[in-house]
Amino acid sequence: MPWRGRKVHRRNRIRVENLSRLLSYILGHRPDEFGLVPDNEGFIGYKELLQAIHEEPGWGHVKLGDIREVLMGASRSLFDFDENRIRALERRWQIDAGSPERMPAILYLAVRKRAHAHVMGKGLASERNVVLSADPEFAMRIGKRRDPKPVLLEVQTATARQRNSSFAAFGALYLTKEIPAECISGPPVEEEPVPRKTEKPKEERVGRKEDFMPGSFLLDPLRDPAPHRGLKGKKGKSWKEETRKVRRRRSE
Repeated sequence: MPWRGRKVHRRNRIRVENLSRLLSYILGHRPDEFGLVPDNEGFIGYKELLQAIHEEPGWGHVKLGDIREVLMGASRSLFDFDENRIRALERRWQIDAGSPERMPAILYLAVRKRAHAHVMGKGLASERNVVLSADPEFAMRIGKRRDPKPVLLEVQTATARQRNSSFAAFGALYLTKEIPAECISGPPVEEEPVPRKTEKPKEERVGRKEDFMPGSFLLDPLRDPAPHRGLKGKKGKSWKEETRKVRRRRSE
């Protein structure tokens, strides 16, 4: 193999090995450090995984094809995967199902802008885990994966526990399924502006011929064969009267 070919091959091998080590750390050691929560079987979807990887400096170039390249190489035996998700076979993390004894007084979560009003009025209830963080910046980082401009909300954990909300600790994250509205605070909901009705300009009727129905016709006074019909006053003499005058003159 030429020198340049060996150099490219070595560089590609190092790239694959580095990505393999990163995947092993995320999936097998600290998914919470990247704002990821695996499902009950330990799997994480490729889309979520790539979003988290792209947030790391120097890893924005990684694509799904790069992950598949890792799974076809020597590190294949470290992972279990299918078409849509992946997990590490050796996992050193666990979700603490019991409610933590000590919790921060305030936890943060970032919701989609369009869900802001609903959450403030109705609270949160989800079949999936609602992910919260004690760090507002990290909460915003997670929220931006769903909305480029999410709304940051605060959760009063003591009040939430009094309202029977349960929390689970997962590394640096906290998980819950329900948060009452009275435990959530945040910026005021922006009222959506009501679109103003614009008046349509009145149609100009000057010099415009009136519409008429098919089969009708328009009267033209200039073409009237008997224009005197519409005139008021004394009626003109008829032809019978003129004939009588002529006869009288002849008889005289």
